[in-house]
This record gives sequence, C-alpha cells and structure tokens, in this order.
Amino acid sequence: MHREYQVWHSTHLDRPMELLVFGHSGARVIVFPTRVGRFFDYENWGIVASVREKIQRGDLQLFCVDSIDAESFYCDWCTPHERIKLHNRYEKYILNEVVPFSKKKNANPFLIAHGCSLGAYHALNIALRHPTVFNKVVSLSGRYNISEQIGHYRDLFDGYMDEDIYFHNPCLYLPNIQDKALLKKLRKLEIIIVTGKEDILLENNEKLYHKLLAKGINTYFFIWEGDGHRAKYWREMVKHYL
Repeated sequence: MHREYQVWHSTHLDRPMELLVFGHSGARVIVFPTRVGRFFDYENWGIVASVREKIQRGDLQLFCVDSIDAESFYCDWCTPHERIKLHNRYEKYILNEVVPFSKKKNANPFLIAHGCSLGAYHALNIALRHPTVFNKVVSLSGRYNISEQIGHYRDLFDGYMDEDIYFHNPCLYLPNIQDKALLKKLRKLEIIIVTGKEDILLENNEKLYHKLLAKGINTYFFIWEGDGHRAKYWREMVKHYL
C-alpha cells in the first residue's frame, strides 16, 4: 500500500502543516482527526488497516490531515472570537491547500469528507458549508452542536455567540436554510452518520438527522450497540460505510 508523508508551510495558517496520504487512486477522502488529534492517529489506531483492501484496489485514497483544535476550539486562553477566527483559517487551509493538493495527486472527481469524534463534526460541517466541493460525508461518533454543553462536552465558546460561530454550528444554521439553489446542492450530497446506542451524543445525532431529513438532504443514520465512540468501533464502521 502506497504511504506518503507530506509537510508544507500553510499560507492560511502561517505554520507547517503535516499530512499522510494512503493509496494511489479512487475516491479521494479528506480524513479529519479526533478532538485535538493528529494526522497519524488514524494509522496508529489501525483504522487505515481496516480499509487496506479498498486502498490497495484503488477504490480509496486517504488524505489524513492534522488538526489545530488545541489552538482554536480548545484554546482556553483565547477569546471565543479568536477561536472561531482561527478555525475559519483552518477551513481555508483545507479548501484552498489540501483539496487542490489531493486533485494534483489524483484526478478522481469524487471527494469524501470523513472523521471520527470531533473529526466527524469537521467533516460534516465543511461539506454542508461547501456542498459543491464534496460528494459524500462519513461521520462517526460526532458532535454537531459545538456551542452547547452536552454531558461532559462543554460549550466550546463559553456562552458567546456571533455570526461566525452560528455558521459553523450545523444544528443552528441547518434548519434556517431557505435558499433553493443551496438546498439543491445540499441534496446532491450523500451523508452517513453513525453513532452508538450508549454514546452520550446519541440525542444530538438524532436531532441533526431529523433536521437533515426535514430539508430533504440524503442522509443515512446508523446506531451501533455500545457507545461506539472508540477506535475499536471505528475500525469496524469504516469497513461498512467508507
């Protein structure tokens, strides 16, 4: 299986950003790491190995990106306004640096956004915000309201709200989308959401699923036994959904 390490100085983040590429052809997959995770976690947890056959056959090519969550959403000493502004820059890094890089490596037009835990949020949010860039989303064990405390998951903006935060919060902006042209684009997406029966985020997942259905957006929702929020589950989930 082809494996390739890449690093370059991001113009949008003004820092070196690392990633790993697995495979040589097939649908391109931007893989977002878990909360404050790293670009190598997906490989280290054996999740890449779970889809090895698909990668080797040329069905999938993974681009495992790094996160900046510790400096944005989970930066306790930053103001909420600074947190979301840095996340905006991260989104531009993905769209304007990683996606073009993936196209140079592989001309396949089909692009999947994928992630686990907070990576599931990153995958779904960027695809909903940019439905002409992505074709499919596979979100495992995600959290889709980042400005609400859910169990031990705190409000990432400490009660602060502004326009940027609102438009990065799928549970808030999705129900209010009325633009017919945008809805038409969103309805071309294939969205797969997977969670566990005992995951504290189950109710949040169910709410988002119904909001997507209410907008006529093509969504599949699966609930696994257990909490589903660990690498041992994700290794099995990707075999079915990615």
